[in-house]
Amino acid sequence: MGEMASSWMMGAAQLRRVAVSGWNARWAPNAARGWPLAPMGAGVLHAKGMATMGPAVTAALEGVVKRDPDQPEFHQAVREVLETISPVFDRHPAMAELLPLITEPERVIQFRVPWRDRNGNLQVNRGYRVQMNSALGPYKGGLRFHPSVNLSILKFLAFEQVFKNSLTTLPMGGGKGGANFDPKGKSDLEVMAFCQSFMTELSRHIGQFTDVPAGDIGVGGREIGFMFGQYKKVRNEFVGVLTGKGIEYGGSLIRPEATGYGLVYFVQEMLATKSSSLKGKTVLVSGSGNVAQYATEKVTQLGGKVVTLSDSSGFIYDKDGIDAEKLAFVMDLKNVKRGRIEEYAKKYRSATFEAKDASKAHNPLWAVKADVALPCATQNEVMEEDAKNLVAGGVQVVGEGANMPCSIQATNTLLANKVLFAPGKASNAGGVACSGLEMSQNSLRLSWTREDVDSRLHNIMKEIHHAAYSTAEEYGAPGNYVVGSNIAGFLKVARAMNQQGA
Repeated sequence: MGEMASSWMMGAAQLRRVAVSGWNARWAPNAARGWPLAPMGAGVLHAKGMATMGPAVTAALEGVVKRDPDQPEFHQAVREVLETISPVFDRHPAMAELLPLITEPERVIQFRVPWRDRNGNLQVNRGYRVQMNSALGPYKGGLRFHPSVNLSILKFLAFEQVFKNSLTTLPMGGGKGGANFDPKGKSDLEVMAFCQSFMTELSRHIGQFTDVPAGDIGVGGREIGFMFGQYKKVRNEFVGVLTGKGIEYGGSLIRPEATGYGLVYFVQEMLATKSSSLKGKTVLVSGSGNVAQYATEKVTQLGGKVVTLSDSSGFIYDKDGIDAEKLAFVMDLKNVKRGRIEEYAKKYRSATFEAKDASKAHNPLWAVKADVALPCATQNEVMEEDAKNLVAGGVQVVGEGANMPCSIQATNTLLANKVLFAPGKASNAGGVACSGLEMSQNSLRLSWTREDVDSRLHNIMKEIHHAAYSTAEEYGAPGNYVVGSNIAGFLKVARAMNQQGA
């Protein structure tokens, strides 16, 4: 997903539990913002009002909290999906029986990862793999290396991945994994030592027909290479067990660009429903990692102007726009030099830098006037006050590039103000879609051209948009991509589970 880049994000380490009573669990951050992560009664808007929950959905939500009371991110993800799919059970009551199954992982693997640092000292991290659902195919989802990684975050990501992968039209189940290891500040040898230890254990649980991981925050081409090499040594086989590989050993063209490109393709389809396009539009992008970089590139190619980027130190605003030359500087800064986004403002006089300020009750990036916003940093980086600022600033479309970057309150604010809103499971599915295309190429022992892969990706994003748009209309919520994508993704998984005997 690129670099963890929003300085105003809600990290898992910031959360503390306030009270738990059935589904009335409330969570608040220790930070000065003081906002609840998922306040009760704040479901996602359906059609003209709040989603109404039937007894099956209520029971499922209560069951999730009762089983795992200390997993707020997972609660939020489950709730956002289940509340919006309630209308399905009016038409298909028997499907409600699947809710306890679909909210419980098929398998959770937790293991220690011992390794030695540059001084020869023994370090021990905790590794995970959440294999959520395999009804549609092998588990598929990224590996995240970051100090904030815990079971709640990985279950939330794996749950979202199930429905995202369902929407891609490709045969992939959903999973997610990672470790509470921070590759920042580590030497290549230290990262290699960790990756080899991590894969030594993970290799027991994955395979090209079982579970095919990819990269995520903290896991790029370097880490994928180290892990693939270790898998090959341990298992004595050269197969497509990871995606995001280097081109030289089975990777796919367009894979690095896929999430950012796919996001922009989806937004372009949304605008087309209003007889509009990105040409001439001013666009806000958060983050400065992989997704943000290639979303910026594609917006520029389609005639739009990106004016912001960010990282954990703050954000830059460039009134003249971030063109191809400036983006090349950002890519070198972040991908090679591992520098901070503040350096951009020092190089380009048209740009200003605003450092993070934890005392502020909003992220000033989202207060910049624009037409389109693409949050590409991390979960819960856009809160209710930020959404209000987006509306006040004239934003017409919000497309999630990160996983669940908008809180439930923010989502409701955007929908209530008729902003076209694309949830991440639909709009950022380009990355996993291209991973699926990489799996296909590995199975065929072929490599497709850049143009071929890009064309297939573009068509997949059009199909995802069509599924979300048409399903929303069918279920009485026209223009609500949250409802449309959740229902479309759920129905495919639920039908497959029923046909396989659940």
